Amino acid sequence: MSSEHPPTVDPVAAARWHAAAPVLSPWLHEEVARRMEDRLQWLRQAPDAWCHWDAVRGGLQAHALVSARYPGARSQVFETAARCESLARQSLATPWWKPARWTGGSVQFGPPADASAQMLWANMALHMAADPQALIGQWHRALAVDGYLMFSCLGPDTLQELHAVYAALGWPPAGHAFTDMHDWGDMLLHAGFAEPVMDMERITLTFATPERLVQELRELGCNLHPDRFPSLRGRRWRDMLYQALGDHLASSQHGGQLALTFEIIYGHAFKPAPRVRVSSSSAVSLQDMRTMLRNGGKEG
Repeated sequence: MSSEHPPTVDPVAAARWHAAAPVLSPWLHEEVARRMEDRLQWLRQAPDAWCHWDAVRGGLQAHALVSARYPGARSQVFETAARCESLARQSLATPWWKPARWTGGSVQFGPPADASAQMLWANMALHMAADPQALIGQWHRALAVDGYLMFSCLGPDTLQELHAVYAALGWPPAGHAFTDMHDWGDMLLHAGFAEPVMDMERITLTFATPERLVQELRELGCNLHPDRFPSLRGRRWRDMLYQALGDHLASSQHGGQLALTFEIIYGHAFKPAPRVRVSSSSAVSLQDMRTMLRNGGKEG
């Protein structure tokens, strides 16, 4: 099965966003990471090494939370956007005088080696990927056997109010479609993960003004839909947008503030031992062969 390319994601726009996204940890990303970190209490096995994938956008405060939970674990921070790496190093590098630098709890930077991490942590990244199946495959390769993946992303009910406003005005889609959690589970299985556990919740954010709402959305992401507006709009359109948001999103339930729904999907899955049946025409990777030998040469 080839990589799954979401039909409503423009890969060129996705690459541009990834390269130019604001070098910060949005408030929502930090809040989602805090909730995901709380789920770690249900996992019995503490990792000796874990990889934080795109820590700056995923949440620098979250990195501190996970590090505090696993103080003796080595962490590998990998920023796939070059412009984020300097901030990651500035914020997370272990000073030479810290005991963790010499006792195993230090931070390293760069791409993780294959099968090097017992946990891979990826917060709020998957929904902006043009080729999420390939990204999940990278995570699988970075994990050691019996290691586990922890990730979160936006689900399909996200920004349903904004989509309704755009549709009512006859405008192109307000954003690309986000993948359902059941489809994420299928993609995890296809990548070689086992026992995927998917969960979701809805978070409502409120904003005092349309301007503040739009600012938040610009920090969180951008519209990757191929049928989005083909060019920039002017001040007149911006004023129309602000007026429409004020008219349609004001919620009496929230004191007249503008309300937006965000569906948050949480995913967790293990990397099992490879199940390789060797025949005269089989090709087995060196890593898989080492794993089979450690297991006594047993095949799946």
